Amino acid sequence: MMRSLSGVFAVLLMTSNVFAADLAPAEPVPEMMPEVTVTEASGWYLRGDVGYGFNDLRGAKYFQGSNASEVDFDRADLDDAWTIGGGVGYQVNNYFRTDLTLDYLGKSDFNGSTSGSCGVSPSCTSSDISSMTAWSLMANAYVDLGTYGYVTPYVGAGIGGTYVKWKDLNNTSCDSSGGGLGCDDTVIHGGKGGWRFSYGLMAGASIDVTCNVKADVGYRFLHVDGGDMFGYNANGGPGRDKGFNVHEARVGARYLFGGCAPAPYEPPPAPIVYK
Repeated sequence: MMRSLSGVFAVLLMTSNVFAADLAPAEPVPEMMPEVTVTEASGWYLRGDVGYGFNDLRGAKYFQGSNASEVDFDRADLDDAWTIGGGVGYQVNNYFRTDLTLDYLGKSDFNGSTSGSCGVSPSCTSSDISSMTAWSLMANAYVDLGTYGYVTPYVGAGIGGTYVKWKDLNNTSCDSSGGGLGCDDTVIHGGKGGWRFSYGLMAGASIDVTCNVKADVGYRFLHVDGGDMFGYNANGGPGRDKGFNVHEARVGARYLFGGCAPAPYEPPPAPIVYK
């Protein structure tokens, strides 16, 4: 009798284990990684910039009368001006890009003076008024210094030429002896223009706005060599400037063609589950 009951209990115990195994929840299946969109790091782009240039004229010289050598202006100041530009470039990879840019420096007023004799007095001071504009065509290269969140700092350099166009120079000489002898008639010297060697140094940061639009905030130092400034007239001239530097603060944007094209992403294989 006892042996029969023991057998019954053994059968019931085995049956309950089988039902428990059938009712146990299945092991969770690992979730697949979501698809990731990877932006291409290379491609052509267009850029546009606006800025403000702080001009630093390095001086000006002129011939006066029968002098055999040039004489420096006593004072030669060039006002600051707005800038605007654009260009086309190529993003080679995440760390290097190049572009070709054309920038316009707006009207910059010139105010200068010289001293010496004039028609009304042996002691005179002149007032010399003109203005200039400039177009700079530059080939540039940049090194991107890594991306931190949405921000990519960079440094760069460029080389090219600048077409400088001086307007006519108006020269008026007046008595400076205190005798009240008045002024000479204003003499107009024709302005000169021409291409000059230039180079630039840049630093700044680009900010990701969308997958193919980047804002740009930066600084550019532009050096322009000296050249002809105005011509000869009434026993005076010609004159030339010694070149100038532009310290330019700029903001702009770049549009990268194909910047939103996703690169294929292969998810990792699901791990094998052993039971």
